[in-house]
Amino acid sequence: MNSEQIQALASSYSSHTGLKVSTLGVYAVNDGKFFLRLIGGYDCRTKTAQKVAEWFSDNWPTDLEWPRDIPRPSAKQEDAA
Repeated sequence: MNSEQIQALASSYSSHTGLKVSTLGVYAVNDGKFFLRLIGGYDCRTKTAQKVAEWFSDNWPTDLEWPRDIPRPSAKQEDAA
């Protein structure tokens, strides 16, 4: 997942829920400036991008369609121990 896709998810989620992108940053990666830096042209590590994508997938509103042009991460596999 690239930074443009993450920004699109953040924008859609924020618009739908009314949450600020800074709040989403705190929820997703404990960093209120995360999305603001992406919007400002900065990038992030692949691992961080995956973490954010998984957070969005796990917390996506049921009444909001996931963007068709952005691949949705698979559900995490839980160990059945």
